[in-house]
Amino acid sequence: MVAVFLRTVLGFLRSRARQAGVADGRSGAVVIVQRFGAALNLNVHVHALVLDGVFAADASGRLQFHEAKPPSDDDVVTVVDRVRQRVLRLLDRRGDGVDDEGCAPDHWAEEAPVLAGMGAASVQGRVFVGPRAGARVRRVGDPPDDDEDRPSDTRSHARREGFDLHAGVMAPAGHRHRLERLCRYTLRPPIAEERLRMAADEQVLLRLRHRWSDGTTHLVFDPLELLERLAVITSRPRINLILYHGILAPGAAWRRQIVGPSIVSASGVNDLHVSTSGAGGQDNAGGSYLGRSDPPVRSWASLMRRVGTTCSRVRDVATRCA
Repeated sequence: MVAVFLRTVLGFLRSRARQAGVADGRSGAVVIVQRFGAALNLNVHVHALVLDGVFAADASGRLQFHEAKPPSDDDVVTVVDRVRQRVLRLLDRRGDGVDDEGCAPDHWAEEAPVLAGMGAASVQGRVFVGPRAGARVRRVGDPPDDDEDRPSDTRSHARREGFDLHAGVMAPAGHRHRLERLCRYTLRPPIAEERLRMAADEQVLLRLRHRWSDGTTHLVFDPLELLERLAVITSRPRINLILYHGILAPGAAWRRQIVGPSIVSASGVNDLHVSTSGAGGQDNAGGSYLGRSDPPVRSWASLMRRVGTTCSRVRDVATRCA
C-alpha cells in the first residue's frame, strides 16, 4: 500500500517536471508508518517527507535540483483519486477487495482473533477487555460554546471514500529547525510524558493535544485499558516503519550524489499525512542537500541520551500500570 502511494506521488512530480521541460527528473521520499492516533487509538497512516521537486543531470552529468510548483487543491484531488484507484486494484488482484455484498476478508481476525478484537474496539473508541468491555472510553471536558469558532484548514487537503490526503506542510531549504521539528513530529512516540499522569484513584488520564469538537480534553483509562491500547498500536517484530523511496532508496543510482555535498541547489521538504508534495521552498544555490552546508555530526551516545529520558519515564508509567 505504501509503495503504491509513493509511486503515485513521485510519478506526479516527474510528470510535472516533464511539463516544465525536465525530461528525466527523479524525486524521493522518506516514509514513516504510524499506528496510533491522538487518543492512543489504532490509526494506521503514513507521513512522508517528500523532496519538493526532482533532480536531473545536466549536460556535464552533474545533478541539478528543479523545484516543483506548489500544488493546487485540484492537484491534491487528482493524486488522492489515483491512489484510491490503484490501491483498490491492488486489493482486487490479491483477493482482498470488497465483494458484491460489501464484505472483505479479515486475515487478521483469522490469525489473531483477540488482537483483532482489541484493534476493532480501539478504532471504535471502545474497551475490549476487563469489567468495562464494550463500553466507550471515558471522556472528560466541558461542551464547547455554540458560538465558538472552529477553524479548519482545507488547503491542500482532499478526502475520497476513506482516503485522506494532506499536503499543506513544508520546510524550506536552510530552515534546519523547522525540518527537525517536522521529523520529530513524524517520528514521535504514541505517548508524550507531559500528557500522561496517574490520578489519585489509580486511573490514567491522557490529555489530548487538541480539544475535540464535543469539548473533550482528557481520556480516562484504568491500567488494563491503557495496556490494551498500547498492545494494539505496537507493531509486530521485524517490521520496518521507516522506508526510503525513489532516489533516497538504498539501491538508487543517484543516492550517493544526493546525500553528499556536491548538489548544486536544493529546495524544501513536505510532510504528507497520508500526504503528498506541498508548496515549494526557496532555492539555496551553492548549498548541499536540503540546504545543509556542514551539518553537525552527533555521536550515537548523544542521540540515545535525547530519547533515553522519555523512554525511561514512559517505562515507569507502564510498570505502575502493570
